[in-house]
Amino acid sequence: MNKKNIKYLSTGEFAKLCKINKQTLFYYDQIGLLSPVFKNEKGYRFYSINQIELFHVIDLLKDLGMSLYDIQQYMQNKSPESFLTLMYQQKEEIVKKRQEIEMKEKMIEAKIALMEEALKIDFYRVTLEQLPEATLYLSRNIENNTEEEFLEVISDFIGELNEAQLDTGYPIGGITKREQVLKGEFSKYSYLYIEQPKPKEGHPYFQAVKGNFLIGYHIGDEKKIDKTYSRLFSEMDRLNLTLGDYAFEEYIFDTVVKNEKENFVTKIMLQVNRK
Repeated sequence: MNKKNIKYLSTGEFAKLCKINKQTLFYYDQIGLLSPVFKNEKGYRFYSINQIELFHVIDLLKDLGMSLYDIQQYMQNKSPESFLTLMYQQKEEIVKKRQEIEMKEKMIEAKIALMEEALKIDFYRVTLEQLPEATLYLSRNIENNTEEEFLEVISDFIGELNEAQLDTGYPIGGITKREQVLKGEFSKYSYLYIEQPKPKEGHPYFQAVKGNFLIGYHIGDEKKIDKTYSRLFSEMDRLNLTLGDYAFEEYIFDTVVKNEKENFVTKIMLQVNRK
């Protein structure tokens, strides 16, 4: 081959075309990932313009999270068939990442909407509202659990939300049964929940009973939440209402947006019936 009649690129020229530094090319050569087509008698490296496509494939695979070791393994066993297999695998990975990004975008949109709504709320006001049926994803029952069992349920619940992509950006709340509320065991939850505005098929859900809810807000440490419940009970009596089957609690302001517990805000929704 007469190398004088073929256009070769110096390391600097090739690096400039690929928009990388020369040290990256030196490293790729060192590990046998992308080597120059030849070196002259002075040790200068020269690359072929045909190697630009090879570099772009290496760069693509690296951007998609493939390790240099795995890329090396492919380079050592190249074939049209293995290339197709690799491309199909990477396409699947891109689809998964796109779905994850879309899910995170929806989570962020939900959090923005909830926070904008929260900033308009008068937390000292108690309201009676008729709420539509909400679809909730529930944890396992956590009544009478030990601390260790409770932590296990929380861990499993969060794991399920992540694995099945059920984290909607809505706050994780707690459901307390009527009998616990009447006993004053306000935070003795039976289940954890997260709202599912657009439920996915193939998952078990709990349909929150639609109807009338007395809604109030507790400001401060949860240890003093009994005072807020007392205020809600007084309002129930005034409106001639009785407590329904469940009470729902969820944070409006928590450690994400506030530093001190005295500034935390918990939304309390008591299911109620008219006497």
